[in-house]
Amino acid sequence: MAEFFDMGGYAAYIWPAYGIAAGVIACLFIWSWRGLKKAEQAEAALGKRPRRRSARVERA
Repeated sequence: MAEFFDMGGYAAYIWPAYGIAAGVIACLFIWSWRGLKKAEQAEAALGKRPRRRSARVERA
């Protein structure tokens, strides 16, 4: 098992690369999730606004 974690002597380069990649993926997930929540709030706010009355004139 130690050989696996040693990565053939390149562990000092490989494990930080995995860590950076995992960090970037986590940041993108959080950024996307916050953007989704912000978009949902904006959509909900638009739906709560009173609608304008139509400018059409009804003829009898």
